[in-house]
Amino acid sequence: MLRKKFAAAAAIGTAVALTLAGCGVGGGGGSSSDKSITVLVEAGGHAELQPIADLYKKDTGTTVTFVELPYDGLYNRLNSEFTSGAVSFDVAALDSIWLPAFKDAVTPLDKLFTSDVKNDLFPALVKEANVGGAYAGMPVWTNSEILYYRKDLFDDAANKSAFKAKYGYDLVPPTTWQQYQDAAEFFTQPAKGLYGTDVKGAVETEYLATLSQTGEKTMVLNDSGSEITLGDENSLKALDFYTGLQKYAPAGSAQLDWAGAQNLFNQGKTAMMRFWAHAYRQIPKDASVYGKVGVAPMIAGPGGIAGVPGAWYLSVAKASKKQQQGLDFVKFAYEHNELSANTSLGLVARKSAFEKYQDQPGFENYKPLVETLDAQATIPRPATPKWQQIVDTVLVPMIQKSLQPGADKQALLNAAKEQVQSLVK
Repeated sequence: MLRKKFAAAAAIGTAVALTLAGCGVGGGGGSSSDKSITVLVEAGGHAELQPIADLYKKDTGTTVTFVELPYDGLYNRLNSEFTSGAVSFDVAALDSIWLPAFKDAVTPLDKLFTSDVKNDLFPALVKEANVGGAYAGMPVWTNSEILYYRKDLFDDAANKSAFKAKYGYDLVPPTTWQQYQDAAEFFTQPAKGLYGTDVKGAVETEYLATLSQTGEKTMVLNDSGSEITLGDENSLKALDFYTGLQKYAPAGSAQLDWAGAQNLFNQGKTAMMRFWAHAYRQIPKDASVYGKVGVAPMIAGPGGIAGVPGAWYLSVAKASKKQQQGLDFVKFAYEHNELSANTSLGLVARKSAFEKYQDQPGFENYKPLVETLDAQATIPRPATPKWQQIVDTVLVPMIQKSLQPGADKQALLNAAKEQVQSLVK
């Protein structure tokens, strides 16, 4: 089942609730000469595009009408209309994992991906946008997990002294697996209701980031499905580290999801959290950790820093009668990408847009996010239309089983490999 990533504050999700707009037939059925286009978008992402649409109206006279749907509903609407060949929209915002499924129904954007454009995008996003030899979408915003930590705890003089006495080095925001494990152990004080970290069993992305941190170059399987890496040395190394943190986490790791982990941290129950970068600006003012949170790049394993890109892309429907208008809007959205920085989600896609704001107050999450997304070990998820099925029926159940006492992790990985093979053959 498709998950509501925005509503769950996931990969490229948001916890901000937005009103669901009415759905009407739009540009797909209109005249190519109309000064209007219709954009289909997930409700959590509408705010990202509204400033761009406002400027587009001012500069070109073209009205952009947004049709908002919840995550599941957006996928179903896209699937239904793309399959029928009769679309009620001109442009759609697509989750990255949908590009392989819908690549044949969208207009190739190859002419928009100039050298200058590609140089201003993160390598993982350029690779992800190219599906089957053609660019299926233009990145409009992107995300990744970064490290969140309690500055009040890390800056405390007594903690600094005790940590150095125990571990032999200074207490600083961790940059490596070993440092993260040491800090998690140090801050785990169940009697005080404090734990070093969380472990999320109900989602897969954090394990995948850990997998990339080993230096694994193929995330679970290659794009053709001919190579599956589950069961190899790196996948076991990642699972061992990931599940090994459970001893420093609150009970219930197997069922913990993004929202649960975010609540634990905001309530002051965990000292560190690996979480999507957008959440930094959404910490409630009444949270016990408000004003006490620091951010840093995602931690590094043997292969270096790595996160999982959580990007959304603008794509033009092939069946739309407004091809040029759609392409013009996508190009305009790229050129004015920085306008999305001051929205509720506060995410952009271009390196230059991040750099424009990264030194301003309130955008402290930008530098860690850029460093994580630009890291050599950060790679996109596999370009397979079966990815969501693989996640829901194979990866999440495997992670949850691996968190049970006495779990044979190698056997679980081997079984997961066989399941993936059966899904993609």
